[in-house]
Amino acid sequence: MGLADILRDRQKTLPVFSVAREVSRHLITCGVMGLSLTLAGCAGAQAPTASEQQAGEALPEVAAEQAHDDGPAPAVRAYVPPTVPPAARQAVLDAYEAVRRGQWPTLDILVRAAAPDPVLGMYPQYWSLQHQLQVGTMPLPQAALQKFLADHPGSYLSTQLSQQWILAAVHGGDYAQALRILMGPKLPSRVQCALMLARHMTGQRTKAAEFLKIYQPNSDCWSLLDQLSADHVLSRKELNGLLRDTLESGKTAQINRVAAAVFSDAGMVQFAALMKDPRRWLESHDQPRGSEGFELAEIALSRLARSSDRDEAAQYIRSNWAKKIPPADLQWVWGQFGLVAALQVDPAAARWYRDSGPVPMTDFNHAWQVRAELRVAPIDWNRVADAIRKMTAQQADEPVWRYWYGRALAAQGNQKAAQQYFESISKDLSFYGQLADDALGRPLYMPPQPAPIAAGWVAQAQSNPDLERAVTLFGLGWRKQAVPEWVYALQGMDDSQLRGAAEFARQQRLYDRVVNTSLLTKHVVDFSQRFIAPFEGRVAAKADAIHLDPAWVYGLIRQESRFITDARSGVGASGLMQLMPATARWVARKIGMQGFQPTDVNDFDTNTILGTNYLSMVLQGVGGSELLATAGYNAGPARPKRWRAALLAPVEGAVFAETIPFTETRLYVKNVLSNTVYYAALFTGQPQSLKARLGTISPTADTPTNLP
Repeated sequence: MGLADILRDRQKTLPVFSVAREVSRHLITCGVMGLSLTLAGCAGAQAPTASEQQAGEALPEVAAEQAHDDGPAPAVRAYVPPTVPPAARQAVLDAYEAVRRGQWPTLDILVRAAAPDPVLGMYPQYWSLQHQLQVGTMPLPQAALQKFLADHPGSYLSTQLSQQWILAAVHGGDYAQALRILMGPKLPSRVQCALMLARHMTGQRTKAAEFLKIYQPNSDCWSLLDQLSADHVLSRKELNGLLRDTLESGKTAQINRVAAAVFSDAGMVQFAALMKDPRRWLESHDQPRGSEGFELAEIALSRLARSSDRDEAAQYIRSNWAKKIPPADLQWVWGQFGLVAALQVDPAAARWYRDSGPVPMTDFNHAWQVRAELRVAPIDWNRVADAIRKMTAQQADEPVWRYWYGRALAAQGNQKAAQQYFESISKDLSFYGQLADDALGRPLYMPPQPAPIAAGWVAQAQSNPDLERAVTLFGLGWRKQAVPEWVYALQGMDDSQLRGAAEFARQQRLYDRVVNTSLLTKHVVDFSQRFIAPFEGRVAAKADAIHLDPAWVYGLIRQESRFITDARSGVGASGLMQLMPATARWVARKIGMQGFQPTDVNDFDTNTILGTNYLSMVLQGVGGSELLATAGYNAGPARPKRWRAALLAPVEGAVFAETIPFTETRLYVKNVLSNTVYYAALFTGQPQSLKARLGTISPTADTPTNLP
């Protein structure tokens, strides 16, 4: 029986939540399946692009319409796993423990004993060499490093060791050696900066544009920045621009580090003083002198945006400073007022931004100018369009801004142009593609389901030694080592190979690898992989028990943990539904869960019972809005209430989601609700509307909550 048959038969006799459980059970059993538009399958929300990772906004490229054949499947051969001597594997495990404890002499003894392990035997030697590079003892063990690279060519660990060798050589001043180490084209920013410093110091003078293209806030790029600043490679304008961009991050350590390369020693003293109390500093420096003095004054003026009374601070600027600094710099100051106000959900943000004129800003700030205009009541769509036109062409072309520009055009009466903008992203499998379908009055777009992946591609993945190493590491619970090994193994794979690797991951119950691997395909979108619904309907059963929409719960888990039962975040959240320890204890007491222990939080049943109950409590606290509850689940239940209270008038849910001031929460909400729409289409077999699910958010009083 196929999925369509299940839906037809079961919907006649079962409530929707029971249908959801049945469909989930079918998914895990049948592996590969798909849906037509009215019978939507496991659709594919996207992996983040580089732009999204850096700026938190861009969505991935639109999926191709037609399936793409990457060639015939390889012949299926019986896979024979390598023989692993037990003593060698035990030596690897002992070496791991030695590294964890910092017992480096013990590690060095274990290197030889672990070597016969054909899967993991290279790890102890890698850890030993890595430690020697990190300690920075000179001279570096070049012979041992070269032997490791020769013995393990093309492996993930060889790539990592090469990069660490480059960094150690540059840090030790051996620039010539760093440049002799062969590397591929894709390098982390810090390695690129180290190599650029090595070239610069050996006579290959660096250009400012080359540096600014690769710059990221890390120690190696800062070292390069110091050298380029000392050698006058970067102009005062370029240095000031870099510092201004960094100021927007709000990260004090990064700001101070860049400022040290921009200002003289005396200037740094002044910079520290103005960062502490900009108004006091300005009142004691009535007239700026020199380029450094002007930059210090302009930064101090921008910091007044953080004043408790922004209007009074602005009046002070107009009365005392407006004629003392260039007009473009004053416009930059007003842009900073707009940004700070927008991030504080201040309705006056748009007013400050309008004073910023045409001055170029960062992508981050341009995005917030649009959002500030969206929060005006009523929305002035001409202003929204103008704000988007201020962006660079690359930023304006991102789906998020194509959607909002289309909305602006429609509001201005230019329906033909608006439709063209919506059409351009309607097949983008994302929040904005779904909203574009709504704007066009179309049902949810689903690309054609590909044929089931041939067994040969799965067998090829199973016999891939790099994937096998990753699976072995996953089996040991070493996710920190396993994930990069898996990702590295996927490089250069075509769509069929990626789908085969995703199915191999499904066999191993590595559900996060199923989703993330399938997301890398360029021509074929396999819904059954991108939107798996594992655990045989048990998640839906938990949702059903407390009257939550299973699609929403699946959408949230997919975003929270990618279905990793023992997932743990950097802040300590655990399990499928990523519960903080204090929250888990509170909910357990609230619902009367007997015998709960903190160690139980990764148990499937415990985690999903606590997580769904907490989600239900958050939902009830915001009047039943999945949008607000999703935001509350991520940012804390009090925050969406506060953001809603700051509204000037009712807004459509898409506007509220777009203007959430926390980047992480904004992306989280969009991804969870986009996921939910696809899962709802899967579970019900009915067309779905993201716009309808988002609803309308009306301002209400900021009432307190007793939820953690």
